[in-house]
Amino acid sequence: MDKFIWIAFAGALGSLARYGVATYVQRRADTTFPWGVFAANMLGSFMFGFIWAYSEDHGWVSENMRAFAFAGFLGAFTTFSTFAFDNVQLARASNWQFFMINIVLTNAAGITLAFAGFRAGRAI
Repeated sequence: MDKFIWIAFAGALGSLARYGVATYVQRRADTTFPWGVFAANMLGSFMFGFIWAYSEDHGWVSENMRAFAFAGFLGAFTTFSTFAFDNVQLARASNWQFFMINIVLTNAAGITLAFAGFRAGRAI
């Protein structure tokens, strides 16, 4: 039961961090393109790859800590449900250019940054 409490706590922290990052970036973007959610997803993708590789190579993260970091914090921080909702909103507004840019850019950059985080975690 303790594990579930820690995951829930980490999820709360991840949600708050996502909200903070997304709000900060979006306010500065001055556009209707959802840069805030994009930034949270990209940062989360990098963090996931980095923590996974670094912990795998250095053995400093226990199974419980992985659950805390991945299922809890990063599960709440990376906002692909919000990403999907943003795309529905762009489609409903017939903003097809931003719709396509958001889908392609988020997926390509997210995968690239997860790989970069993995490589960076291994390099340290």
